[in-house]
Amino acid sequence: MESLDLRVLTDALAWRRAGHPVTLVTVVETWGSAPRPPGALLAVRGDGRVSGSVSGGCVEDDLIARIGAGERTDRPAMIAYGVSRAEAARFGLPCGGTLRLVQEPVVATAWLEEVLRRTASHGVVARTLMLASGQVELAEAQRGAAMQFDGLALTTVFGPRWRLLLIGAGQLSRAVAAIAQMLDFEVLVCDPRDEYSATLAMDGVRHLPGMPDDVVRELVPDMHTAIVALTHDPKLDDMALLEALQSDAFYVGALGSARNQLARKQRLAEHFDLDAQALGRLHGPVGLRIGAKTPAEIAVSVMAQIVEVKNARPLAAAADGAMAAMHA
Repeated sequence: MESLDLRVLTDALAWRRAGHPVTLVTVVETWGSAPRPPGALLAVRGDGRVSGSVSGGCVEDDLIARIGAGERTDRPAMIAYGVSRAEAARFGLPCGGTLRLVQEPVVATAWLEEVLRRTASHGVVARTLMLASGQVELAEAQRGAAMQFDGLALTTVFGPRWRLLLIGAGQLSRAVAAIAQMLDFEVLVCDPRDEYSATLAMDGVRHLPGMPDDVVRELVPDMHTAIVALTHDPKLDDMALLEALQSDAFYVGALGSARNQLARKQRLAEHFDLDAQALGRLHGPVGLRIGAKTPAEIAVSVMAQIVEVKNARPLAAAADGAMAAMHA
């Protein structure tokens, strides 16, 4: 349920509307150290142009060659790579990795339009493909639902793009916004102070007018939304955080020292009756402890922590796993 998947679907829809034949390829099973996980998508245009990925590149080259040679099927079909060690080496699959893929021609575009429409409204959609007929059915799904494949039907889940709301438009916000965009977050900024909001004119960053607490409330943050307060002004930050901590946002953070964070939590508890559970959701001082000093370094720490929470995988555990793999 990554935003990359939505980009693949967007490209596939645009290509079909332009009259190009399009083949959609989905990873359905992996063994060993396969480069891409189940659910990863690739769209291949008739002339060989691609969007997305199902491997490190060698499998894509073979798929493009097959499709370019006219090996398109009228119905979905299974493809396997790396079944033998020799084939795994040929296609660059590490450690004997194996991929099983579902290849399908994109004929009708109504389901593409509907998936993109629903996810743009921050919905989560399950798409079921019947391999025997090519029939597609859409249904509502829950965030975190996994891909399912039983050999007859393939159900993939598409969710909305991750988004980040920044309260404050200073130099640090520019750095955070730049890194967030590289991580494919939709970036929104709210700062009612004219002298600041005019400074954050960045392509792809949307400015939301109004007071921060009103903006947070109107945004209706969901579990794909992160909110970070960066103004250093309690009149702006605290009211926005009050709304954010009572929302479904998966991450809420605030700039400031440990002493300032303690004072902020006391204000929110005493004046706004915010309970301990809500206050416990606040990441402050915001970001991972990496000794950051410059705006760029602080932005790295902020976005690293947001990604950590998004992926629900502590970085220390990930590092331990990487070290174990290196010495295996």
